[in-house]
Amino acid sequence: MTNQQFLKIVLAVLFPFFLWSQTSKPIQKSDSYEDLKKEFISQKSDYNKKRFILEIISNSYSKKNNLNLSRSFYLLSTLYKGNKAIQYLDSSIAYSTNQNDYNFPALSYSRKAYELRMQFKYSKALDNFFKAEKYANGNNEDLNFYIKRSIGVLRSEELGEVEEALLLYRECLNYIRKKELSSLKYSSDYHNLLFVLADAHKSLKNLDSASFYNKLGYKESIKTNDKFYIPYFILNEGANEMLKKNYKASLDSINKALPQIILDKNYGNILASYFYLGKSYAGMSNENKAIQNFIKVDSMYLLNKRITPEFISGYSYLIEYYKKTGDKENQLKFLNKIMSIDSILHRNYKYLNKVLVKEYDTPHLIAEKEALIQSLEKRQSTSYIWIVVLVVGVTGLFGYQFYLKKQHQKRFEAILHPAMTTEENSTVLQTQPITPDAKENQVQQSLSDEIILELLEKLIVFENDKGFIEKTISIQKLALQLSTNTKYLSKVINEQKGKTFVQYINELRVNEAVLQMQAQPILQNYTIASLASEFGFNSAEAFSAAFYKKYKIKPSFFIKELSKTRAS
Repeated sequence: MTNQQFLKIVLAVLFPFFLWSQTSKPIQKSDSYEDLKKEFISQKSDYNKKRFILEIISNSYSKKNNLNLSRSFYLLSTLYKGNKAIQYLDSSIAYSTNQNDYNFPALSYSRKAYELRMQFKYSKALDNFFKAEKYANGNNEDLNFYIKRSIGVLRSEELGEVEEALLLYRECLNYIRKKELSSLKYSSDYHNLLFVLADAHKSLKNLDSASFYNKLGYKESIKTNDKFYIPYFILNEGANEMLKKNYKASLDSINKALPQIILDKNYGNILASYFYLGKSYAGMSNENKAIQNFIKVDSMYLLNKRITPEFISGYSYLIEYYKKTGDKENQLKFLNKIMSIDSILHRNYKYLNKVLVKEYDTPHLIAEKEALIQSLEKRQSTSYIWIVVLVVGVTGLFGYQFYLKKQHQKRFEAILHPAMTTEENSTVLQTQPITPDAKENQVQQSLSDEIILELLEKLIVFENDKGFIEKTISIQKLALQLSTNTKYLSKVINEQKGKTFVQYINELRVNEAVLQMQAQPILQNYTIASLASEFGFNSAEAFSAAFYKKYKIKPSFFIKELSKTRAS
């Protein structure tokens, strides 16, 4: 059973992580970081959070406050995922190195490690966890506990180094047992540690030890009313009962836990639940129920595109079942599926060979696949081929329409929830995070730091005053308002915003339109032409073109979907 989802949940809220322990070393206190963090969290939208952090970055840069710059770039990274988050975390690290701070750069290295883990870059993730551990060790022992546990999860879950992970978990257990385990501050981390201990023992087939930690975790969660972990300990023990061949007990536990896990939308553990249900039914010789659940495993894989080697044996069961029943089409379908998963897992999992060889032999599968294809080809007539072509064509047409609709829906959701956007859809306040090297380059490009920061601050005021709504705004007019010249203004907008002047104004206008249409539902009844005029465009066509360029959907589609959300 995977505990990857738990690590994701913890790291998704890493930036408000309260650091607990005290240290005798003469380090800088984190009061100002806590204040900055609270102010950041209090902003009502991600758009406002970005604007707030840009102001802090600008002020901190002018005051040469590197530590505050590090904190600000770390908070900014929490609004993104993947490479964009890593880019801002690198800036945070660059500014906090040698600062001897309580939180930084340890927090930044730790979150960077998590982002790299999500990209399957396990070696780099470990390197960054080790760097985080170096900075936290002796300075912040509670954070050091968290990092050590994260290293254990990565080694156990992704690298197959379960025994090595157990050593780290035991160190963590010795540390946290000295704390007040009934307190809100420590109870959740204690429960998480018991969970990963149980999961590691299950992987090593130390089933009695796994049951011990599952039952202890369940008991401790009940004691502190930690409702989050209760179903996961039940599920983990259900998986353990399956391995003990106590199939009825396994079914009872998993079916008890599954409804809450579905409500949590914890896709990794939903998949695990269906897998262990399938294995239990297979152990009871209930083929129909086993097949139903293994097909659900495949459905969850299609939905989430993530699966670990622990759960691939369900595909072997499906292949053998359809081979036995003479259903060559489904046999070929799942042969193709397991071979596709095989290629993905071989890229991502270091320990895969010793796992997959137990389940199937790849050359044998290839030969079986080719034999199936030849068998199916012999049965196909010319008319059947034309039917297939027609079906594929019609399906392709409908599939393309469905694809377009789903893409538009994803883009609409990305507008409403910008924190979950990808790099392609996200609005970036700066095309490159300001690092010490970047600053040197800026100085060499004819404009002084003082001019750049002065214009950035004036642009913030211009944006806050919504000067971009004015239809007649031009670069000449704005330069005059900001007491500068068009050359300087154009250079700052090009280099700091990563846009031309027209793109800059148009993006501000469509951003404002999106915000106001959510805040003032009456605007959803306006025509496109009226909305264009309301937000500074000279025509409906110009508004639609700018909106589509920014969000890759038409404003009419956005308004239609927004109205649906209000009605629901």
